[in-house]
Amino acid sequence: MSVKIDVGELRVGMYVHLDLGWMSHPFALSSFRIGSLEQIETIRGLGLREVRWSPERSDLAVSGRSPAGTVPAESVPALSDEAQAVARRRQALAAQRSAQALAERQYAEAAHALRGLVDRSCAEPEAARGQAEALTRALLDKMLVDEELSIRTIAHAVGDLATAHAMNVAVVSLLMGRAFGMDEAELMDLGVGAMLHDIGKLELPDRLRFPDEGMSTVELGVYREHVAHGVKQGRRMGLSPGALLVIAQHHEQADGTGFPQRLPVDRLSGPARVVAMVNRYDNLCNPAMPAKAVTPHEALSMLFAQGQQKYDSSMLAGFIRMMGVYPPGSLVQLTDDRYAMVMSVNSSRPLKPRVLVHDPRVPRDEALLLDLEGCADLGVRRSLKPAQVPAAALEYLAPPRRLTYFFEPVRAAQPPESEGPEAAA
Repeated sequence: MSVKIDVGELRVGMYVHLDLGWMSHPFALSSFRIGSLEQIETIRGLGLREVRWSPERSDLAVSGRSPAGTVPAESVPALSDEAQAVARRRQALAAQRSAQALAERQYAEAAHALRGLVDRSCAEPEAARGQAEALTRALLDKMLVDEELSIRTIAHAVGDLATAHAMNVAVVSLLMGRAFGMDEAELMDLGVGAMLHDIGKLELPDRLRFPDEGMSTVELGVYREHVAHGVKQGRRMGLSPGALLVIAQHHEQADGTGFPQRLPVDRLSGPARVVAMVNRYDNLCNPAMPAKAVTPHEALSMLFAQGQQKYDSSMLAGFIRMMGVYPPGSLVQLTDDRYAMVMSVNSSRPLKPRVLVHDPRVPRDEALLLDLEGCADLGVRRSLKPAQVPAAALEYLAPPRRLTYFFEPVRAAQPPESEGPEAAA
């Protein structure tokens, strides 16, 4: 339950909800627990008179003020251990689903802005450039924070594959740039170039916008012309030289076998190296023909196998650390034979992700969110394709049809439970 409060009454520890568009405030999430006086001042600077807050999700001990209208803890009847465990699971899953819904709303707003600027790029190229820069700036405002960010898989409308692909490449590339310590100018070039890396495909017939094994040599040549078309359009838009390099080089490979110029790694810009790798990853996971999709784990394995030749090896290593051996959205079988879906990655122990576990004895709204790092005797046995997962488990876990990535601060999610050996038996 949330109630409204005057912004003058805000306190550190309050869990607040900002009823604003995603691009209208600098916070990574629209709902969060206030952690500092600086955040309060930022909220007051947004021009709001009131905000909503959730007393039950707040922690006002740090501010010396108890939530108004709450019941003293000593007056609440004690729950049994089993009831407490169920309540914790429900709370963790509710927080997970709330964060999921918020990420999907934020993604939808960003994707709508991206689609709009692409649609007007030919008629109003300079205005479209300004929108691309503003959208990149909005993403960076939410990424350039002190806390660790987690990659989240979200659902999206599958009708617009080009926008979904561009958003995936932009978001994951910017997270990579952040991890590698790129400065803000490089990050702006990286974000704008990643969003617009395929802008040249607007000049191609629909049937030639995606490479296919059945293409003739002539058709493949036409497809590859999208890079030159993209550079030309980027110049009309007035993009920066760094963003233009991303568009020009997003199909080049470290060993000089890419196109269109067959450039070696030492002639590729840092942002272009990132986008080339992320672009390939997303095309493997989300091809134009879904039947040809590989799992995120398989995609990383394929990139790693080619890593010494096709991609910057240090960036590839960083990409695998960030995505995890089993990236979010992966369907896996655990070593105790249960099926699960990876929800987030443990960057320090990539073989021990956080997973949602299928257990037919547990209702779906009480499903176990399990941190494998706390389970010494439990791990991931193998990655699976949806067709390899039993129908009941697939319905329970409800993976997205296509993988779309967004981000959130790790602190925004409730920590998943650790599970003792007796529960995993």
